[in-house]
Amino acid sequence: MRCLLCGIDFLADTKLSIIEKCKLRYKISKYRQMKKILFGLTIILISIKLSAQDYKPLTLEDIYQNNIFRTKSVAGFRWMKDGSYYTSLVHNAKTKNRDILKFATKSGEVTDTLVHGKKMLFANENEPIPISSYEFNKDETKVLIATEVTSIYRRSTKAIYYIYDILTEKLQRLVDGDKQSFATFSSDGKKVAFVRNNDLFIKDLASNELITVTSDGKKNEIINGMADWVYEEEFSLSKAFFWSPDGNKIAFLKFDEKEVPMYNMQKWTGLYPEDYIYKYPKAGEKNSEVTVHVYDLATRQLENLPIGKEKDVYIARLQWLPAGEMISVIRLNRLQNKLDIFHGNASTRKTELIYTEQSKTYLDIDQLDDLTYLADGESFIISSEMTGFKHLYHYAINGDFIQPITNGDWAVDNFLGIDEKRDELYYTSTEVSSIERHLYSMDIKGKNRKKLTLDAGVHSVNFSHDFKYYIDTYSSFDFPAKTELYQAKGKLIKVLAENSDYQKQTEEYGCARTEYFQVGIEGGDSLNAYMMKPLDFNKDKKYPVLMYVYGGPGSQNVMNRWNGNMWHHFLTQQGYIIVCVDNRGTGGKGRDFQHITYKQLGKYESRDQIASAKYLAALPFIDQNRIGIWGWSYGGYMSSLSLFLGNDMFKAAIAVAPVTNWRYYDTIYTERYLQKPQDNPSGYDDYSPQTHADKLSGAFLLVHGTGDDNVHFQNAVELQNALIKANKQFDSFYYPDRNHGIYGGNTRLHLYTMMTNFILQKL
Repeated sequence: MRCLLCGIDFLADTKLSIIEKCKLRYKISKYRQMKKILFGLTIILISIKLSAQDYKPLTLEDIYQNNIFRTKSVAGFRWMKDGSYYTSLVHNAKTKNRDILKFATKSGEVTDTLVHGKKMLFANENEPIPISSYEFNKDETKVLIATEVTSIYRRSTKAIYYIYDILTEKLQRLVDGDKQSFATFSSDGKKVAFVRNNDLFIKDLASNELITVTSDGKKNEIINGMADWVYEEEFSLSKAFFWSPDGNKIAFLKFDEKEVPMYNMQKWTGLYPEDYIYKYPKAGEKNSEVTVHVYDLATRQLENLPIGKEKDVYIARLQWLPAGEMISVIRLNRLQNKLDIFHGNASTRKTELIYTEQSKTYLDIDQLDDLTYLADGESFIISSEMTGFKHLYHYAINGDFIQPITNGDWAVDNFLGIDEKRDELYYTSTEVSSIERHLYSMDIKGKNRKKLTLDAGVHSVNFSHDFKYYIDTYSSFDFPAKTELYQAKGKLIKVLAENSDYQKQTEEYGCARTEYFQVGIEGGDSLNAYMMKPLDFNKDKKYPVLMYVYGGPGSQNVMNRWNGNMWHHFLTQQGYIIVCVDNRGTGGKGRDFQHITYKQLGKYESRDQIASAKYLAALPFIDQNRIGIWGWSYGGYMSSLSLFLGNDMFKAAIAVAPVTNWRYYDTIYTERYLQKPQDNPSGYDDYSPQTHADKLSGAFLLVHGTGDDNVHFQNAVELQNALIKANKQFDSFYYPDRNHGIYGGNTRLHLYTMMTNFILQKL
């Protein structure tokens, strides 16, 4: 058992007391030490008690229909411009509406109700409009409220927007007509920009004038200020317009997708199925042609900003420099192994290349969001994997290298920003462990580094705009998520949300503990893994194993965080051991470990899953004849391939919404790792599950949604054809009109009931 505070194994090491060790390590108060230790000992006693008595059985209905296992969090959180306050969207039990509450950061106490949900009455309507999300203007006197939100794809939505004046309590609709997307206050708070029907508009709040910025938008042809499908999915870019710092100009991307091939999905509703056609560039096919434009509100002029003559490129990021006249543009080549940063003048339209980075494989797209310009306009910070691990670097505004900021055989996971007044920058990293994330601070010269998070686990941090405070949400294998409020130097102010009741509930239901271990493989590498055993585990018995896999490039399933997959807990009560192994190609261990899969997706990943199954089969408490594997999306690709290639190790597999041939997937993701199919055909075919369908010898369940806009149903159909051609028997199921997430109504209950029955019968 490890101390939850300092990580010392206090059952194995008794030379010093726990308190002495913790004092030596962290020099914190005796009260906090004893509190942590007593809490840890309580968990041990509860576990011993539960293993010796009956517990409530888990049911799929409780998990997927009644939804009784829910963790608490802080909803609708927003920092105010003064870090001394923040707001949150809170359900009001009395009025049954959602209110926007204002909190004092130092105390964490409510100081005001900025928006009463019950007062959100528009015109002659009797029912208040429900608040889905909100945004403040610059002086925080007005709130932009979204309601009746409709999803488009994974990240994009359209909604009806209202503007609420906090002082006058007046509510007005932004515009009439069709719903809008990404309504956003200008930097000066006097205007709102939005996209509707593929065109960009600006609403002047003082005059109520609606300004039409573009008028050439057309479905499946031209998109202004909003990303196309593939940019949204793979670059996490949905809103593609950006206000200048003074609010007088707006820069945006135009997507010309006329030559992008169309994909057709049928919606199975009504007497005749409806065709849903949208532009989807599969690997090797034509992408949208993307251009940069700037609209000047003073002159009402729209100009383009030239970013080189090459058209088959990606404009991955766009932002204004602090001075307000210059625009920063990040351009990637098609194979995403060359990154260029341009600075363009919004008035003169002159652009200059100031930074270039190249890789023999591909560049980490996470670095796109790390580019940060300092307020003095003299320099910027960027991240790079040039040393083999992602680190931060300081450059002059003209692109001249100044110095590295971080270094070491560990990676910066998330650059959180810099407090220039105090010369302190903040980031989370893997320095403690590849399966943990911790918060650090240091100055811009890389000196005075401090670790600010003490508790073991994975920490996700959100700083106030002035960097005086931060919110830390974290969990570990042993403790569910807790959200705490801190001063910037690491002093705890208040616990905002914790889940002790939820944890007690999981203990009452006999949920399994998650145990970390490693699997050694060829070449001396070790793979991170976890195991979940039945609560009444007996080392003298033989147990069947279900392995869970995702395994895609840069992903991580094995991390020291709370395991909330209740289906896995349910299966341990049915007598199964659950194991998850992060194969080569996954994240947290540096560039070389991750990029080994370049140009040959599936090769090393499937080898590692098969090798892990062999490792498990050699354990005395594992039934070597009853090892199965399952996964979703990339994990479905992995479970299919592992079953086919490892037919001597795996008895059964489930593949949910799998890619079965990378030729069917999109350009940005696929070509990043495999190049174009025209240039690397073997990389696409050698490890396609379709290629190895004739090797199936175990039980196989293939599940897909017919409305999957991401991994198309075509993948399942073509794998079925390959299995039929090879005369292989298998089970399959499709969910009509369900997307990649396969949810809605009783869908999840139905899905997991089916998968449970398959496991109980076939494994």
